[in-house]
Amino acid sequence: MAWNKVKIRLENGETADALAPVIVSASRATDIPAFYTDWFFSRLQKGYSAWMNPFNGVRSYVSYRDVRVIVFWSKNPAPLLPYLEELRRRGIHCYIQFTLNNYEGSGLEPHLPSLEERIATFRSLTDVLGKGKVIWRFDPLVLSDRMDVDDLLERVRVVGNQLHGYTDKLVFSYADISVYRKVAANLDREGFLYREFTEADMLCFAKGVHLLNEKWNYDVATCAEEISLEEDYDIYQNKCVDDDLMIRYFSEDKVLMEHLGVECIPGDLFHPEDIIRKTRDNKDKGQRLHCGCITSKDIGEYNTCPHLCAYCYANSSKEKALANWRCHQQNPYSETITGR
Repeated sequence: MAWNKVKIRLENGETADALAPVIVSASRATDIPAFYTDWFFSRLQKGYSAWMNPFNGVRSYVSYRDVRVIVFWSKNPAPLLPYLEELRRRGIHCYIQFTLNNYEGSGLEPHLPSLEERIATFRSLTDVLGKGKVIWRFDPLVLSDRMDVDDLLERVRVVGNQLHGYTDKLVFSYADISVYRKVAANLDREGFLYREFTEADMLCFAKGVHLLNEKWNYDVATCAEEISLEEDYDIYQNKCVDDDLMIRYFSEDKVLMEHLGVECIPGDLFHPEDIIRKTRDNKDKGQRLHCGCITSKDIGEYNTCPHLCAYCYANSSKEKALANWRCHQQNPYSETITGR
């Protein structure tokens, strides 16, 4: 799925090449809603933003000319609430991957608002967007010397009970700490005595969630996990940037449907309902092997999230993240999220 390439005029008067995506991810790399909402909507108004490649440092540009859907990822999306009407006016759809963990007292997420505040934000967003467009993530699940599978299940239960009626879905993942050296280093620096999930731990947690879900009746899914849990526990593998969700909620958008390769076959006398089907696979081949997401353009940058969660894979160090945050604050409406 290729994006259009367009010419844009920069603020300094020069012209540049830019990608013009239809689907924007904001963002796997940092919490744009929590810290950079004003910046993002300023750039949306300007029509473009700049993005620094994390591997080679090359600066490139993203045009917002063709955007039809924004997938927001956040642990505290409260700052989005005043801006949702602006998205509607622009004809831009959105949904929110809301990571609402319950790690209070563990030291894993020391700079988040209280659980009570975050649950209130979740409910407020659902009141505006509808419960199918605010997705609950408990992500990642982390085991330690003080937190076993039963403890995690109790923490999930507390949140799940309070979100009942405000979401359709729960997505979780098991922390793969040894796979990400940055994560292991960050936890080691915090003195957090973590342990990896065994397959037995994974199955035990899945069984526990399955039992809890007899009351909730959520769709339950894993994010980028190899283990298969669908047959025994009715837990399937998720698509976080999800064309099926877009078809379900945004099917009236013909431009988006064409982009997704959706074909609508009108009903007839004997089969009155329209048949909607995808004519191609939209999977993003650039993501991890077991990630189900479709192609989108992520506009965030690593080392920019001041939440400073102990298990963070996107910050290599607190110092870098805070330095970039201070730089952003000095130039909050720059082309780049860091203000540089």
